[in-house]
Amino acid sequence: MDGKNDDQLHPFIKADCFYHDLHDGAESRIYRIFVHLPRKAAPETGWPVLYLTDGNACFLTAVDAMQVQASYPQGTDVEDGVVVAIGYPTDEPYDPFRRSWDLSPPPVRAHPPFFAGGPEVMTGGANEFLDFIEAQLKPWLAGLVRIDPARQTLFGHSFGGLFTLHALFAGPERFQRYVSASPAIYWENAEILDEEQRFLARGVTSPIELHLSAGEYEGDRIAPFHKGTAEEEKRLENARKIRTVGMARDMAERLNGVMALKDRVVFEEFAGENHMSVLPVAVNRAVQIAFRRLIPRREDFDASSS
Repeated sequence: MDGKNDDQLHPFIKADCFYHDLHDGAESRIYRIFVHLPRKAAPETGWPVLYLTDGNACFLTAVDAMQVQASYPQGTDVEDGVVVAIGYPTDEPYDPFRRSWDLSPPPVRAHPPFFAGGPEVMTGGANEFLDFIEAQLKPWLAGLVRIDPARQTLFGHSFGGLFTLHALFAGPERFQRYVSASPAIYWENAEILDEEQRFLARGVTSPIELHLSAGEYEGDRIAPFHKGTAEEEKRLENARKIRTVGMARDMAERLNGVMALKDRVVFEEFAGENHMSVLPVAVNRAVQIAFRRLIPRREDFDASSS
């Protein structure tokens, strides 16, 4: 060492983080699965798991939030766990075509291209995506690390938030905690509301939790930096049409009115956030929900000392 600064840039690799390209055998699609595994041995019951949609965009945010808070569990109520983010083989944060298909509930429909000359955008593949998670991803993960089947959380934002609601209403036994951020409830004439009613009509027996959220500027207020711009009115009109804040809040109120779900459904509005800026805030909340500590009861201490 000559004491001089090293001006070379070095590739950065996040410790304890990995990815694996997993094939959906039925459709020959490739999913890039990002995984964080704690270094220490798994607890006897296995690790809690947080599953994230839009994995390319969310993975490192979730890992950083979990590691920082889990380093001081007494002050944060967050402990270590496994983060599994479902993404695509791309260096971009999103694959708009794949996510449009995977995260949107039926019916299957074709929509105009994102750009002139581009392909049609297909939606309605959420059931196939759910099948992939259950039949391929979860068994693969179980072969990799010991997990706690009673502490599994699903997170999604926007279309991912809609997918999270669809997963809950289609079969709540898949996960115990559902975190739906800025869900696109309006999609397909709010068909997800019919799913909600069918879910309630079947009767709620699984002990699930649901956290709904949206940013302050996803309702009838727009972000300050959009005020006075040429697109102000258009943005306001669109926000009032899709009612992200109002529809999520209304859903939380309805579900909380069901005895089996009372105090298990929460709506949270994140101050100062818009549809995109809310993402890291919502991911952090998902981390806090997924990795909430199992605090021993006082009688457990008394029994162990006797």
